Amino acid sequence: MRVGFTLNGSGSCIAEARRHATAFLETARTEHRLPVSARARDLTELVVSELVTNAVKYAPGPILMELRVTADAVDVVIRDSEPAVPAARAADPGRVGQHGLEIIKAVAEKLSVEQEANGKRITARLALADTLSPA
Repeated sequence: MRVGFTLNGSGSCIAEARRHATAFLETARTEHRLPVSARARDLTELVVSELVTNAVKYAPGPILMELRVTADAVDVVIRDSEPAVPAARAADPGRVGQHGLEIIKAVAEKLSVEQEANGKRITARLALADTLSPA
């Protein structure tokens, strides 16, 4: 199951992207009977929010968002027009903001960034089921 969206790049598209992600996972859970945990939904919304926020901030033009789901994971794919590859910064508890990539790296099973002809593609993979032990 996969779906794609074109976001206009304005600040309001961040909330729109989160709504699309939530609806997509709800469809995966209810219609396709996939094990989408509340944690997976929340983390997907967080990752979508962080990636789209960065695209709005640093890349002019539209943002393409693709969501793909398999039996055990969801991929969040964001394409934007900025060719520069982002890098996580060293941890600094005194720094205000600019922690998005650090957060995504901490919650994603996999994170990849690929340069494309007209910008870059960032893909974050998140587990659908809870992976934390009950302890």
